[in-house]
Amino acid sequence: MLVIGPHISIAKGFSKAAETAISIGANTFQFFTRNPRGASVKALDQKDVEKFQALRVEHDMGPFLAHCPYTMNLASSKADIVELGKRMLREDIERMDLLGIEYMCFHPGSHTGDGEDVGLERIIDALNSVIRGDEKVWVLLETMSGKGSEVGYTFEQLRRIIDGVEKSDRLGICFDTCHTFSAGYDIIGDLDGVLEKFDSIIGLDRLKAVHFNDSLKEFASRNDRHANIGEGLIGLEGLSSFMNHPKIKNLPLFLETPGEPDVHKKEIELLRSLYSE
Repeated sequence: MLVIGPHISIAKGFSKAAETAISIGANTFQFFTRNPRGASVKALDQKDVEKFQALRVEHDMGPFLAHCPYTMNLASSKADIVELGKRMLREDIERMDLLGIEYMCFHPGSHTGDGEDVGLERIIDALNSVIRGDEKVWVLLETMSGKGSEVGYTFEQLRRIIDGVEKSDRLGICFDTCHTFSAGYDIIGDLDGVLEKFDSIIGLDRLKAVHFNDSLKEFASRNDRHANIGEGLIGLEGLSSFMNHPKIKNLPLFLETPGEPDVHKKEIELLRSLYSE
């Protein structure tokens, strides 16, 4: 069964987001854990949560993916930014566990001028101070494009982070098709090779979710610009081959493509028509 859904705002509640997802043919969705450009977070509304959980069961929805805010930068050269990121990550893990959310992803971070090695070590140190080993939610490192001072754009960097975290049993990967293509992994011409490399370096058992996006920018451009399905340089054929690959076809797909629900409804219908059970 194809598990697919877009990013949906939870500003009006989890149950409203679930209703929106159901109305456009989705059986999951991604949401921000809090204000994506800040640090504020609304208290959970118990009635809303109960309605969400009921819809989830009734419509056989999930797994779900929570996305940490863009302001969270565990690789930053500024100690206060790292401390804020650690606090937000710990709080968000606890909230997602209360909600029973399966996956939560975050951008590994940007070294802000101090170099990749320093940035990676900061991320490792931060995760070691936050991850306790009793988490129920899978904490997912997102594959990045490598723009600016981003780290996490190579499989080797992601493996280094995982290896440095002492309690890494619930640490996994969210594979972003746009980012990975832009980082220089040929998911169009050599998907088998890319997946073999991923498996040998990280392990496909740690690959839990996919950000399923086309790319406005060229292969290996190190530029992060998402495009609608079939309207970018990965293309519909490349994306169809990706989601139907036998090694990964059962992974949940999360659309981060431009547009409102009506656009995502058409994309979901298209992708369902191309999916081979």
